[in-house]
Amino acid sequence: MFMLYPIFYNIFISFQDVTIMNLKGDKSFIGLENYRQIFQDERFLLSLKNTVIYTVSCIVFQLSIGFLLALFFNQKFPMRNFFRSILLLAWMTPLVITGTLFKWLYDVDYGVLNYLLIQIGLISEPINWLGQQSTALMAIIVTNIWIGIPFNMILLLSALQALPNDVYEAAKIDGASRIQSFFKITLPLMKPATLVVLVLGIIYTFKVFDIILIMTGGGPVNATQVLPFFGYELAFVNFKFSLSGAVATIILVILTVISLIYLYLIRKEESM
Repeated sequence: MFMLYPIFYNIFISFQDVTIMNLKGDKSFIGLENYRQIFQDERFLLSLKNTVIYTVSCIVFQLSIGFLLALFFNQKFPMRNFFRSILLLAWMTPLVITGTLFKWLYDVDYGVLNYLLIQIGLISEPINWLGQQSTALMAIIVTNIWIGIPFNMILLLSALQALPNDVYEAAKIDGASRIQSFFKITLPLMKPATLVVLVLGIIYTFKVFDIILIMTGGGPVNATQVLPFFGYELAFVNFKFSLSGAVATIILVILTVISLIYLYLIRKEESM
């Protein structure tokens, strides 16, 4: 009731003409008209482009850095659990707090980032990271990468610790080096876990909303406008609920396709 009904109701109103004026009255069925308007809207195309750039950039760095950290923390050294717990704080901190902290860090007047870059001589004057089109999306991407690295690390680390030691011992007896063991044993055995982390990361990142709302509100000049935030503005700023429903349905279709691809790859892996 709490999951399926909203989904099907959202799909249903995406084929109707629903605004604040007729929300409780009769709603006319207009077919694919909402989808036609959405695909012809330049803001939708820009939002889709920003969402893809944001998702791909975040996933690449989160997965690669998270995997490197997982390999590092898979080694035995003093206070390993302590440092691992410290890194998890970045993921456990509420997004509202994280977004506000990074907004202060990026501030053009009193932000720590500008101060440090000026002190080491990389820039000569403060940069308005969140206030100009050329850097706003990049700043949001860096923020989300910082948030998502611990999540990737802990899942991949769990998978690494579950790998059988006898396989590595047999490879060592056969004369395999550590690099050969990594590419011939670790990476192939980690493929299922990596696929899980990859799909979860794509779904989680693709539907970003909190960070955008807190840090930029989709600006400046739609530079950080993404699909979920675009749908939010259509519904709760412009009160065009049908158009917002169409955007939400498009997001649902995209993520469903990604999930189906994941299931296909998993079945293929299991059959092999």
